[in-house]
Amino acid sequence: MRRGFWVKSYPFIVIAIVSLLVGGAINGFFLYNDVKIKDKPNKKLATPLFFEKEVKDLPEIQEPEGFDWRQFDGVTINMITENTPPSIALAANIWRFEAVTGIKINMELDNLGTVIDKTGLDMNAAAAKYQIIYADPYQILPQYDKGFVDLHKFNDDPKLPHVPGGLGDFIQNQLNVVSYMGNKDKLLTLPYDASTMLLAYRKDVFEKYKDSFMAEHGYDWTPGPNLSWDQYYEIGKWINEKAANGTITEVKYGIGHQAKRGDSLMNDFSNILAANGGDYVEMSNIEQGKSATAAASAMKSDAVLQSVRFYRKLIKIAAPESISWDWTQLADAFANGDLAMAPEWHDFSALFEDKTKSNVSGKVGWAILPKGKKGYANSFGGTGLAINKYASEKEQKAAWLFLIWATAPQTQYMLLQSTTGGSTPTRYSVYALPDIQKDLQDGTPDSKKLPNLLPMKAAFEAWKDENTYVRPKIPQWQQANMLIFTELSKMLLNKQTPEETVRSIARKSNEALGKKE
Repeated sequence: MRRGFWVKSYPFIVIAIVSLLVGGAINGFFLYNDVKIKDKPNKKLATPLFFEKEVKDLPEIQEPEGFDWRQFDGVTINMITENTPPSIALAANIWRFEAVTGIKINMELDNLGTVIDKTGLDMNAAAAKYQIIYADPYQILPQYDKGFVDLHKFNDDPKLPHVPGGLGDFIQNQLNVVSYMGNKDKLLTLPYDASTMLLAYRKDVFEKYKDSFMAEHGYDWTPGPNLSWDQYYEIGKWINEKAANGTITEVKYGIGHQAKRGDSLMNDFSNILAANGGDYVEMSNIEQGKSATAAASAMKSDAVLQSVRFYRKLIKIAAPESISWDWTQLADAFANGDLAMAPEWHDFSALFEDKTKSNVSGKVGWAILPKGKKGYANSFGGTGLAINKYASEKEQKAAWLFLIWATAPQTQYMLLQSTTGGSTPTRYSVYALPDIQKDLQDGTPDSKKLPNLLPMKAAFEAWKDENTYVRPKIPQWQQANMLIFTELSKMLLNKQTPEETVRSIARKSNEALGKKE
């Protein structure tokens, strides 16, 4: 797939390639010259209904001639979603959609495990308690894809509004991950968020003690593309020692991790496993972002064993609380000022810059995760919004209007500026805006206005295909995921060795996949 950046050009379907020169780091990530951004012609613009101020050059929300936005007035739509910063920001702005349409949106925010459980109960009962579902592409989409509406049904309906800018305005490799299963015949979700694991670090600490570290170890320790996982370990250990003897007073520990038994542990370990060339299952017909057939466990390779050994060693020098932290608790510890570095989801940037909740505002830098033996691997956790096929036709259409609004470029631009949570867009057109390009420039006054943009220089690098880690999209992933983090947790609690951990994961994974040893 070719890379670069697309922006819409009025009035026809014309694509202009935009080069984002953010310190040279984006490096042409956004070139997709086989993709077009489309606005359906001959439609009335509806954007002014939802927003006080229109943003020039963003694809508009459009409506068919004579369309009545209040035709579903009084309909109640229940949406279940993970309690992520993007969802928190969206929840604070739902009144805008409700005021225009008369549709009531009940947004239920919960931890991912609960979202998965409640979605499973709803799908298995064909009850449609939730008409809109936060369809995690690894643990919900592969399991329940047959329970979601093919959104082409609505996007191709001439009597309904269509996706503003067309599907080509969504970042394409992310669209592939969150919206399709196996092929592109069915559009199962619209991309909603783009959570990506990056390295958050304390700029003040790394600047102040840079020369001291270099004098002892002989290399520039600044987080970035040149940093390896071995060096990350060495730096973390050095900071621990200096903090313990009082030389470094700004932080308590060099590193912190989200190593609590659960999804957080699996994601945290995956960054190292994939960077070393390992993975959880062997796949056939695999393509980035698409589901595939799982052939067998891949947890028997030397790369896997070395990764497991290294991860155990790494957690031993991390903040002791790491084995009880998930991503939210890790973010709180970092915001409190306890840690010099932490692999963390980039959505937490707004928290770190919130002076009412954080002690590190203005002191945080972001970098791509360290490199392993085979390269970089930044876990991608973006998700799309799906519509429950068991909902009534009226509910489905009301839900479609909400999906159009919630994922529209103008809405994403609004949430980008939110101080309540916040998210980074899944749309090319938003990043192409002149003011956003200015805000992406490091060290400028503009760059401090939007804390959600601070990680984006690193995120653009992480979003390149070769730097992104996408977990297996297979129906058995829920079961495989649970046994992976369970066995890793046993190891971290000194209940088994790395060798025993690898053998157990491989054996149990093959059982889950129906493969014989």
